[in-house]
Amino acid sequence: MAKTLLVTGGAGFIGANFVRFALANRPDLRIINFDVLTYSGNLENLAGLESDDRYRFVKGDILDPEALDPLMEEADGVIHMAAESHVDRSIMDSGPFITTNVQGTQVVLDAARRAKGGKGVGRFLYVSTDEVYGSLPLENPEVRFTETSQIKPSSPYAASKTAGDLLSLAYFHTFGMDVVVTRCSNNFGPYQFPEKVIPLFVTNLLQGKKVPLYGDGKNVRDWLHVDDHCEAILAAFDRGQAGRVYNIGGDNERSNLDLTHSILSIMGHGEEMIEFVQDRPGHDRRYAIDASRIEQELGWKPTRSAWPEALVETIAWYRDNQDWWKRVKSGEYLAYYEKQYGASA
Repeated sequence: MAKTLLVTGGAGFIGANFVRFALANRPDLRIINFDVLTYSGNLENLAGLESDDRYRFVKGDILDPEALDPLMEEADGVIHMAAESHVDRSIMDSGPFITTNVQGTQVVLDAARRAKGGKGVGRFLYVSTDEVYGSLPLENPEVRFTETSQIKPSSPYAASKTAGDLLSLAYFHTFGMDVVVTRCSNNFGPYQFPEKVIPLFVTNLLQGKKVPLYGDGKNVRDWLHVDDHCEAILAAFDRGQAGRVYNIGGDNERSNLDLTHSILSIMGHGEEMIEFVQDRPGHDRRYAIDASRIEQELGWKPTRSAWPEALVETIAWYRDNQDWWKRVKSGEYLAYYEKQYGASA
């Protein structure tokens, strides 16, 4: 019998790619996608899955236990992805991040714990971020985040994810819930909301606009293709040890300036298309993941994240799917919901 996964936030960038990846690669899985469809949750990301009898979309809010409870009874496990995720937005207004990422996680955890007459829903995997660790110095490139690195978030977004991350682990220690936490590096790939740097830069250039580069551009990130991330999530869900944290990285560190030059080169532009802008407050200088635990314990390592190939393919996706991102950038995708999905969206 197929195992049923409840995926929260499955209409967002990582969530939608996870749903597609899991259905394509795991015939033993059914997916219930539970998403409230805020500005970055887009059912168009999942177009074509409506006819798959292993997939079901349910519109709902993770803050609503009455909506969650019946779905937990159907599920054999939970992948909790629903989150507010953009650092800049958290700097402008941290309130929604605390509500969704902290209180929302608590509501989902409690619903999972009381399912099946109090026996629990099964495995609960919390998708976290490397931003919980804070920043690494640029001058020590050999140092990377391990699962035992100090937790030291820098932004309201990172602090809210840290709270959800540690709350999930607390439910393992206090209640004996079967909890696993994954902490990933920066994702890239198709269907990413174009406020994030790679789709923002690519779509700006496709529109003849300059790309806004923060500060001196020396900030370093470890870039992970979303399909590598999805594969690692499944590995952690299937084979990870309860109460364990698994770092997930692409082994693909690049400065923002290197990233910008790569995008410009692939798209046939020069440095005249760079517009240096004032740096983000509290901008972390470097993230770098040591993913040796998940490789040694679960046999996973990235195979899709290496540049230039993965970046070339990602840029091509945005070039080939301009109707999608133009609707997203303009907000017209909200009208698309109503037209394509009616009242259910």
